[in-house]
Amino acid sequence: MRPLWLGRLHRGLSLVILPFASILPFDYVKVRSKYTGKVYVIAECLLSSIPVEKPKSSDSKTSSSKTKGAKTEKPMDSYELLQKFKGSELVNKKYEPLFNYFQEFSDAAFRVVADNYVTSDRGTGIVHCAPAFGEDDYRVCIENKIINKGENLVVAVDDDGCFTERITDFSGRYVKDADKDIIEAVKGKGRLVKTGSFMHSYPFCWRSDTPLLYRAVPSWFVRLEKLKDQLLENNSQTYWVPDYVKDKRFHNWLENARDWAISRSRFWGTPLPVWISGDGEEIVVIDSVAKLEKLSGAKVFDLHRHKIDDITIPSSRGPEFGVLRRVDDVFDCWFESGSMPYAYIHYPFENEEFFAENFPGHFVAEGLDQTRGWFYTLMVLSTALFGKPAFRNLVCNGLVLAEDGKKMSKKLKNYPSPMDVIDDYGADALRLYLINSPVVRAETLRFKKDGVYNVVKDVFLPWYNAYRFLVQNAQRLEVEGLAPFSLVSPTAQQNSYNVLDQWINSATRSLVHFVRKEMDAYRLYTVVPYLLKFLDDLTNVYVRFNRKRLKGRTGEEDCRIALSTLYNVLLTACKVISSFTPFFTEVLYQNMRKVCANSEESIHYCSFPQEEGERDARIEQSVSRMKTIIDHARNIRERHNKPLKSPLRKMIIVHPDGDFLNDIAGKLSEFVREELNVKDLITCNDTLEYTSLRAEPEFSALGKRLGKDMGVIAKEVKAMSQNEILEFEKVGELTIKMHCLKLTDIKVRREFKRPDALTEKEMDAAGDGDVLVVLDLRPDESLFEAGFAREVVNRIQKLRKKLALDPTDAVDVYIESLKENSTLQRVLDSQELYIRDAIGSQLLPSTAMPSHAVSCIPYDQHVSCLLVKFLIIDLDYYIE
Repeated sequence: MRPLWLGRLHRGLSLVILPFASILPFDYVKVRSKYTGKVYVIAECLLSSIPVEKPKSSDSKTSSSKTKGAKTEKPMDSYELLQKFKGSELVNKKYEPLFNYFQEFSDAAFRVVADNYVTSDRGTGIVHCAPAFGEDDYRVCIENKIINKGENLVVAVDDDGCFTERITDFSGRYVKDADKDIIEAVKGKGRLVKTGSFMHSYPFCWRSDTPLLYRAVPSWFVRLEKLKDQLLENNSQTYWVPDYVKDKRFHNWLENARDWAISRSRFWGTPLPVWISGDGEEIVVIDSVAKLEKLSGAKVFDLHRHKIDDITIPSSRGPEFGVLRRVDDVFDCWFESGSMPYAYIHYPFENEEFFAENFPGHFVAEGLDQTRGWFYTLMVLSTALFGKPAFRNLVCNGLVLAEDGKKMSKKLKNYPSPMDVIDDYGADALRLYLINSPVVRAETLRFKKDGVYNVVKDVFLPWYNAYRFLVQNAQRLEVEGLAPFSLVSPTAQQNSYNVLDQWINSATRSLVHFVRKEMDAYRLYTVVPYLLKFLDDLTNVYVRFNRKRLKGRTGEEDCRIALSTLYNVLLTACKVISSFTPFFTEVLYQNMRKVCANSEESIHYCSFPQEEGERDARIEQSVSRMKTIIDHARNIRERHNKPLKSPLRKMIIVHPDGDFLNDIAGKLSEFVREELNVKDLITCNDTLEYTSLRAEPEFSALGKRLGKDMGVIAKEVKAMSQNEILEFEKVGELTIKMHCLKLTDIKVRREFKRPDALTEKEMDAAGDGDVLVVLDLRPDESLFEAGFAREVVNRIQKLRKKLALDPTDAVDVYIESLKENSTLQRVLDSQELYIRDAIGSQLLPSTAMPSHAVSCIPYDQHVSCLLVKFLIIDLDYYIE
């Protein structure tokens, strides 16, 4: 019986020529051809790959007429199943090799072994192994004692990739050129069953773009298997970000560590400092220039190989044994990189005290691919030399790929030019884009130029707008004839009565605390999301809700406190983030430093900010919940097509926390009502008045823990009453069927309970499980005038924006009704205070407009007061 040998030619023809073993990891079948009587062995799952055999016929026309219209014959239609068996039944059976070049090894070789690395996606499930031409082949042959570790391998391919003289039929031929002739030779022996080609992954030289051959070569090794336990122990002493790279990828690599080949057969590189005698009996390893000079008697000025290869060392055994010559090899460059902690300070020849104080290094940073490169060689050499790791902390980043998911390639040009990205969006935007990407979590990133643009839009523009708003209003003080802007005392800032000042100061301290904590833990990827949230709070809460104060409408003293607070917040934020965005923060700092005497020349000379004062967790949480309330209320308005310009009668906030409700109904009430255009804000701490509670088990948290009891406990949890749920939330735990469930094990859902007399269009709610917002959507004629006034202000502000007016540009606003309408004038009179406060000037009738005034003209820098006529024609329609 001859096994069926298919495929695997693509891994190098030596795999066919040197078949020392066969791999059989599947279930197999033995089949016989019904027409030729040949018997084959093949993996059962690959049975369909056997070619269909047809009976020989002397009359091809007759055969053709008989088979015309017949169904296509399947492989098993022409084969007879003889036996089905496990691959293990073939183990240790001898077989006849395809070629007879190495019959002297037949005692140990040419037998069947089993391993699990053979796949079933193609071929037969039976593979020839050649230990000199494949890593798995070598491993399998060692494990099955076909060869012994350390002995010379049989290599039938020379340094030029040509067959040696032992391969008599193909001697001197390049292995890739001999493919067709080898196939013909196998066919001539009656051993070829099937031939073909298919696409597969194969290594190519990145310079010449020619196929590479996998072949064992003599090398010098570092014996690592004896160091394995110590390597694992040293790895446990290090801190990695992210930690899974250390605990899984790197740990597994160390656990399977094999001896390290440190030599390379090249010209360029650091020469291996090994001198050896002609008979190989005497070996000297040189550890210094002084030792080489002493042993050789030669003066050494240059350690490059072409300068030292001719230096010989007399044999210590006597003149009759000749001299020792340096081996031809050079070091693997990774050996040199792993020596960095010592080599860069010329240790041990110099700086011994400095090395002792600073080793291991505080941290290293490199890509995920270095788990088998630099990180590995650092750990190996430091463990072998000093018995400790080479670093204390390690930051591991992922790989940046092209947008199509492929490696970035100069040849393919599948990525944008880095300089174009920097020219378009700036280096800081590129830095933040990468820092806020999966790359800093050791994952891959598909680089998109649009992602860099989004950083500009979402981070830098809001940040710069807050800065610009500060500068504009600081300049406004001088425009209005007041004293130039200067910082108020720190005491005045800290004692500010304004709740938003208290909140933003506390939020800034939290920013400093958070960034310092995350940087101490080397977690870059958490900083940018927090910064985004902080900037959003700064621009959309502090600046937005404080516009009146910052514009001086609540008095000069209050304005200066607000401007000083905004200044310190921006300055602190710049210092905190300066290492992430060095250029942008420097530009802002150079202008802001003019206000402070004795300030550092550059933001990069400044120390990292310290936390000054106590953080107020309560006010931070209250403002956070206020933002949530505003978002929920806006969502309700959008669902019912109720724009913000339409005032609503009342809003109800439902939450069990009395302190929070006091904050919302007290010092935060003004901001909520103005932002949402709601007349009355009502709080309610009875959660059951407007909500019904429903409990659900957290299956993801409980599944593994409860096992077969999960179904029973889930049923009990879902059956919990309203009062039981409230008691559970109060106590924080619940015991069911001997299992203690915590707050994280049960999800409490709050659903809106609408009063019976009202419909969804009249009252609706939104919540997130923490706070519930209820809006009364019923129309109220008494609120009409307030809504009209907001529309007037909105139209005026849009026109200012259209004319590109700065906030400091003073304008007189005139309004003219195109119809006789007493209602318009009545509304304007009743809402005069609100309109004047919002636009910063009085709304005048068109009859008071001077003759030299012009309508909607661009700003003229020579005119100190711009007179603009506003014709709000649509307001008459709005009233009707």
